[in-house]
Amino acid sequence: MSKVKLGIIGSRFQADCIAASVKAMPEEAEVVAVASPTPGHAEAFARRHAIPVFHSDYREMLRDPAIEMISITAPNRLHARITIEAAQAGKHVVCEKPLCLTLEDADAMIDACAKAGVLLLYAEELFFAPKYVKAKQMADEGAFGRVHLVKQGEKHSGPHSDWFWDVEQSGGGALMDLGCHGIAFCWWFLGKPKVKSVYAQVSTQVHGGRTEGDDEAITLIEFDNGAVGMVENSWNRPGGMDDRIEVFGDKGQTYADLLMGNALPTYSEVGFGYAVEKAASTRGWTYPVFEEQWNYGFPQEMRHFARCVRGKETPMSDGETGRVVQEVLYAAYASAGLGRKVTLPFRPKGITKPIDLWKHPGLAQAAR
Repeated sequence: MSKVKLGIIGSRFQADCIAASVKAMPEEAEVVAVASPTPGHAEAFARRHAIPVFHSDYREMLRDPAIEMISITAPNRLHARITIEAAQAGKHVVCEKPLCLTLEDADAMIDACAKAGVLLLYAEELFFAPKYVKAKQMADEGAFGRVHLVKQGEKHSGPHSDWFWDVEQSGGGALMDLGCHGIAFCWWFLGKPKVKSVYAQVSTQVHGGRTEGDDEAITLIEFDNGAVGMVENSWNRPGGMDDRIEVFGDKGQTYADLLMGNALPTYSEVGFGYAVEKAASTRGWTYPVFEEQWNYGFPQEMRHFARCVRGKETPMSDGETGRVVQEVLYAAYASAGLGRKVTLPFRPKGITKPIDLWKHPGLAQAAR
């Protein structure tokens, strides 16, 4: 079969990851177009990645019959609109995390793609990160007995693009940006059980002058099988990406640091070009990584999604996955606002963005 023709919407960090990841697994897909409304960005991106076509309006891309699948790396508030328009144009959709801002949006996205007969694929790369995949394989084989606690943490110095700091565009802070990874990971690792309850503590510790969003978050997720997921997130950790897991069972445990096993402890008084995502400086001691995108799981993820389009594989992560995460995000922000555990199902009405449930706990109280 021919390669899946992919168009990317967006031109910043995540778009670069997608383009490079498709190049790393070229047998299944190829990027044939990019769209970005920022003047000059689409053209520069196209030149950087040798992409033949670029647009300033993603709708022009959707009109191209050659494009089969699009990858959305635009701000969170645009995910639903772009997904629905792409589905109506007959395109399969890869949507970056989080799926959207509201549960109503999530349902509309899922419904639009189902009606159009296209795939809605939720881009959660931790399902494909080699270390984390190995940990799950061992757990599924019974290496740790009954797994009762899974921890995932992602911490760094803050997001790449300014729009993340604007809760009107992002929907929330560090919990929304990073917590969605940990929520999905714990749920997936444990076999996708139902979520029973959520308890969260969120705060703005460092960046109060820059954002109304939270920059620290701790979330506890209770599953109906008795296991617990613990998710730790921060935008306040300088020095580069910190992403790790811990898994505990009654017969054993395992630990994994996503990047440090593929890092070179390095000292330089003058610095050098690049060490690892989020590292602001390379002077002194740093930990430059190799095969960074492979460690994250991006090439494997894009290969899987392309194979899903061709009917060779069944989606591991779809719109329903994103919806599960969205409901837990709702419950986590509500829990932080109310100061207590929130049970699921939890679907408050009239919510504009998840963080409002923290900022205005009356919204969450009215939902019960």
